[in-house]
Amino acid sequence: MSKKFIFVLLVFFLAFISFAQGGNEAIDSFGKAKKILRKIHLNNPITFYCRCKYQKNIPDWKSCGFSFRKDKKRASRIEWEHVLPASYFGVKFNTWKNGHHDCKNKIGKTFKGRKCTEKIHSTYRKMQADLYNLQPVIGEVNGLRSNYQIGIINGENREFGNCDIEIKNKIVEPTDKIRGNIARTYMYMEHAYPKYVIFNQNLKNLIKKWDEKDPVDEWECFRAEKIKKIQGNVNQILYDRCQNQDELNDISSNHVKIQNKTIFYKNNIKKKPNISNKGSFKGKGSIDAFK
Repeated sequence: MSKKFIFVLLVFFLAFISFAQGGNEAIDSFGKAKKILRKIHLNNPITFYCRCKYQKNIPDWKSCGFSFRKDKKRASRIEWEHVLPASYFGVKFNTWKNGHHDCKNKIGKTFKGRKCTEKIHSTYRKMQADLYNLQPVIGEVNGLRSNYQIGIINGENREFGNCDIEIKNKIVEPTDKIRGNIARTYMYMEHAYPKYVIFNQNLKNLIKKWDEKDPVDEWECFRAEKIKKIQGNVNQILYDRCQNQDELNDISSNHVKIQNKTIFYKNNIKKKPNISNKGSFKGKGSIDAFK
């Protein structure tokens, strides 16, 4: 095998690794992304913010005690939300604010913003279609959340029944059950698209805190694995944490096996009669050492 061939092979391999750990390069349609996610979430049809069950495109309000605020029609459907708002990275493209000469409707009127950016920039289309950044939510919650940033709000002024989400002064405070999920999504987007996603230090500190307080769960890791197979790139943030979680689960599983074996062993020991207990250790034994 020639040195030239080995060099070319190495370059190709490094390029593949770079791609695999970067952002979305496989899906450039938001509509297609939603169709894919509907199938993935058949395994766990639960809305992201309110934790309501849903079937097809209809949320079950009773399952989570949800009450609509104003828009009953929009609250009666499922929408797919950008956890990190699309405008956060969209404004980094000049077409978002300035438009483009090709952004004209049928009567010649120009437009800008998300619609123009989606038309002109392939990179933006792939970013907004990134499956890792999309979650199913009740439509009205999606609308009122808007593109507001995450944060902590004083008090518990809930406007959607038992749904644990507060929206006030352009800040969104989600339930603590998904704060880690949100933090890790932000971290992924920053890692995958460093040119377009840059957080200030205050937001970074909040993300770090939420990630630590709410570790990954089984569904989060399962979902990431499904997305990786379809989208092609590794979510390095979730991959590292899910690997650690698997190791902890293995330890926990082995712990239970050890306990069960110990109990089985103890139950099958033949007791010897007339053995004095004098001087024997009466503290906790080896089973407790594994707890």
